[in-house]
Amino acid sequence: MKNKYELSALILRLVLGISFLIHGVSKFQGGIENTAGWFASIGLPEFLAYATAGIEVLGGLALILGFFTRYISVLFVVLMAGAIIQVKLAAGFLGDGQTAGYELDLAFLAMSLSLAVTGSKAYALDQLFFRGNEEENKVSVN
Repeated sequence: MKNKYELSALILRLVLGISFLIHGVSKFQGGIENTAGWFASIGLPEFLAYATAGIEVLGGLALILGFFTRYISVLFVVLMAGAIIQVKLAAGFLGDGQTAGYELDLAFLAMSLSLAVTGSKAYALDQLFFRGNEEENKVSVN
């Protein structure tokens, strides 16, 4: 039964990691200066654009590799809560026709919170570097 939980955590970790990685890379590809300007236009400091994109890229890679999964997931919870409160909440759950709603951000927040609580041991680098109780760390998804 436990294997099903590890498999589902692995799926969440990979999907979330890939999604954040792509979102972060797109901020750089679209011109991070443009993103910084948009942050300034909504009243946020421009440096937050760089921090956000960096967290998304590096955190996405870390999740894909299963490195510091719980810590990265907490960062993503904070990031998504900030995005919802500062940017998306006024547009509503599905958006207002001009601005996207917060439904995707809320899904990412929930996925991140789940990983922050449970972690993800299957195929994770954390298992190579941070060995604790050997019996607890044995994970198979078979």
